[in-house]
Amino acid sequence: MQFIKKTSSRMTILGLIIKSALVLVIILGIVFLLNKIDFPAPKKEIEKIIPNENFKIIK
Repeated sequence: MQFIKKTSSRMTILGLIIKSALVLVIILGIVFLLNKIDFPAPKKEIEKIIPNENFKIIK
């Protein structure tokens, strides 16, 4: 029995293109679905007062 080695790179390039297109479609689908979700905006304004004495001047 002899082993036959396929040396055609055409199939590997085609497979790589198909796999990368599939990954791209999945990522775009996830982004699209996350865009559809309506996340609530914060109602309370967040304000933190930082005193000036905590800052150090670095030269």
